[in-house]
Amino acid sequence: MAQAQQIETRVEPAQLRAGWPRWVARANTALFTFTAVPAALLVLAEIGILFAGIVGRYIFHTPLIWSDELAGILFLWLAMLGSVLAFQRDEHMRMTAIVSKLDPDMRAFLDTVAVAASLAFLVLVVHPAYEFAADEVYVRTPALDIVNTWRAAALPVGMGLMLLVALLRLASVADWRRVLLAVALVAVIITALALLGPVLNPLGNLNLFIFFVLLVGAMVFAAVPIAFAFGLATVGYLTLTTGTPDVVVLGRMDEGMSHLILLAVPLFVFLGLLIEMTGMARAMVGFLASLLGHVHGGLHYVLVGAMYLVSGISGSKAADMAAVAPVLFPEMKKRGAKPGDLVALLSATGAQTETIPPSLVLITIGSVTGVSISALFTGGLLPGIVLAIMLCAVVWWRYRGEDLSQVERATKREIGLTFVIAIPAIALPFVIRAAVVKGIATATEVSTIGIVYSALAGLLIYRQFAWRRLYPMLIDTAALSGAILLIIGAATGMAWALTQSGFSASLAAFMTGLPGGVPVFLAVTIVAFVILGSVLEGIPAIVLFGPLLFPIARQVGVHDVHYAMVVILAMGIGLFAPPFGVGYYAACAISRINPDEGMKPIVGYMLALLIGTIIVAAVPWISIGFL
Repeated sequence: MAQAQQIETRVEPAQLRAGWPRWVARANTALFTFTAVPAALLVLAEIGILFAGIVGRYIFHTPLIWSDELAGILFLWLAMLGSVLAFQRDEHMRMTAIVSKLDPDMRAFLDTVAVAASLAFLVLVVHPAYEFAADEVYVRTPALDIVNTWRAAALPVGMGLMLLVALLRLASVADWRRVLLAVALVAVIITALALLGPVLNPLGNLNLFIFFVLLVGAMVFAAVPIAFAFGLATVGYLTLTTGTPDVVVLGRMDEGMSHLILLAVPLFVFLGLLIEMTGMARAMVGFLASLLGHVHGGLHYVLVGAMYLVSGISGSKAADMAAVAPVLFPEMKKRGAKPGDLVALLSATGAQTETIPPSLVLITIGSVTGVSISALFTGGLLPGIVLAIMLCAVVWWRYRGEDLSQVERATKREIGLTFVIAIPAIALPFVIRAAVVKGIATATEVSTIGIVYSALAGLLIYRQFAWRRLYPMLIDTAALSGAILLIIGAATGMAWALTQSGFSASLAAFMTGLPGGVPVFLAVTIVAFVILGSVLEGIPAIVLFGPLLFPIARQVGVHDVHYAMVVILAMGIGLFAPPFGVGYYAACAISRINPDEGMKPIVGYMLALLIGTIIVAAVPWISIGFL
């Protein structure tokens, strides 16, 4: 119920409860409702369209030739409206590890600077977005035969709404001197770079360091949302050093966000929320607890196993952790487990299960590199087991002396009963995988089968389906998806700029010239993505560097799927490791445990994950043996 309350109270932006001026609060509430209702309806529409496509093709043998096209048109609208919701709810991904340690006044100032920097990006791109949409009037869609402006118009509308949100957020700040100082600081930096344009132009690739290392680094560490930091740096670099029209940036963003495979992102996010709401996750955890609850460290093993199983249904790590932790943690604390160790293991399992299909990271890496999603789904299962074994070894060592005198072993009857109850939930990952393997549905469509299955299981079997939670879940889905997809769009634009500069060729020459061949190349990859996962989070790092590094991996003789597993596992370690990993703080928030308590216990788990990643890198068969 704690999770239910959390979801329900997040229907409106958190800032509305923080003492905003009345007119600002009213305007923001109206804007939120104006955005949230169509966004929620778009999520439902996408589910309906894709599921109708499956039914038409597989059952009635009459493919709906327009379904993918219509889903693609609505998808861009969902991405942009979701981005607006995420901006209102302050849920765009950003690195706050450094800012959070500053004094309150400086933290408040940098928060205002982050909004001002986001506003600057939106001001710079809102007109090019309109131009881009207007140019699409000359393109007609093949199936529906309508002008592509109906789809592309989502970009200027979304950018314009986010611009309004930024203005309202600045208007809500009580200290106007702070607002003026923050806006002035951003304006001075942009003006200085513009005036230095003639000086920057002859510098060549040194500009990459100035814009994409110094400028992006400064913005990321100042807690500017990563998507806006990438976008602002890319617009600045292309405008001031290449003369490329701003509209090109919008074209690259559109390309990055419009891969139909990415439609799986909101659908799997919604599926993750659905299995928690219907009680399916609780049923799986209950069965595992009855099996292992009586052994030393038993519930810790259950946590590892439950995260593996739940990750086979949901693509979102936050949804996975929110489904498992509230069920297990109370009993684990009763048995004497320290809160710090619990949140450390939860965070570690988040990293361990990044390769379990249908992980959003797997979907993203397939969309930006062209690697088969089906192959990634197959290759991701065994690496997750290897890392699970490594974590279980640490659990065994730490809890080998656990006092179980007060713990009763479940009887065979109890185990059998919990198994029967859990069968529909345990079957869901296999249903999802079978639907893809047998060609019933694509990797994009299969999530809708899971959604329909889970809804029916909740209504007819578990008798647990809270209709009042459906609207908040749809909004959560749209907001999280919008945050992810805007980053993918911005990172795609930035990656294109890096490619056009010749950086990718230089990087390829450097990486292929490393002594030691494949082992050294993989070692450098692991170190690089642990760092990138910490600083940029997982998906931005993959979108930015995946298209650059995967061709190099092929060139040195590393299989695409093997390399993908190494990249994802290394990125996961960075993402869920303190002090910078955002995933670690998400685990702490879900567990309601102070982050400081988990700093020491997590070291052993992270070392175990690193050893497991090295094993996966050293033994390609683990990733590609079943392809």
